[in-house]
Amino acid sequence: MLLVDSHCHLDFPDFASEIPQLLENMRTQGVGWGLCAGVTLEALPSLLALVSAHENLYAAVGVHPDHQEGREPGEDELVELTRHPKVVAIGETGLDYYRLEGDLEWQRQRFRCHIRAARRAAKPLIIHTRSAAADTLAILKEEGADAVGGVFHCFTESMEVARQALDLGFHVSFSGIVTFKNAVDLKEVARQIPLDRLLVETDCPYLAPAPHRGKRNEPAYVRHVAEEIARLREMELEEVAEATTSNFFRLFNIPRETK
Repeated sequence: MLLVDSHCHLDFPDFASEIPQLLENMRTQGVGWGLCAGVTLEALPSLLALVSAHENLYAAVGVHPDHQEGREPGEDELVELTRHPKVVAIGETGLDYYRLEGDLEWQRQRFRCHIRAARRAAKPLIIHTRSAAADTLAILKEEGADAVGGVFHCFTESMEVARQALDLGFHVSFSGIVTFKNAVDLKEVARQIPLDRLLVETDCPYLAPAPHRGKRNEPAYVRHVAEEIARLREMELEEVAEATTSNFFRLFNIPRETK
């Protein structure tokens, strides 16, 4: 049984001196692979160096919707970055109206840029959406994102939003939030997502699942997310692992090596 952490940030400074131990923790918990999502252009060289050094790590390239400082991505640059052999997606990208106020048209334009680049590069998208589901879905539809699909990462929305994402050909990924006792509605969504569109993730260093809630998260803890999904769906952990791992390799068009 092997799991995949479909969204993590192992290139963050939190982890700089601990990569060998974190990879060993993954191995001991049956986590075979991880996808490290980009958040700024400035950090991409170190991210790409990290995934290049470890065969079981992959990367996505993009600029997080929260980031107002730093260089703005251009469509051509994003397409060129996808030529790196370990880059399997564009993101994370999307809309986040939770922390920022005022005219957020710049966020929407950045999001459109990422979608257009993904279509040109024929790469799936990793979508971040917070307090912005309606606009996120509308822009995905307007820009023809169904041509490439992708994943709504760290999903916290309603089943109706999930249905619209599924209709656009997207997968839905659950983080440690689904293990929280007060996440009653989200647990119900996790029961209903089709098994062939389901992914699990940590979004580490954030959102550590129970029983580690409040501590720094790491990819090995994705096992707790998968265990909760299995409990909610009345399935064996091995079934959830096989489905989510197969979904990961199919979605990101990665040849699945044996481990």
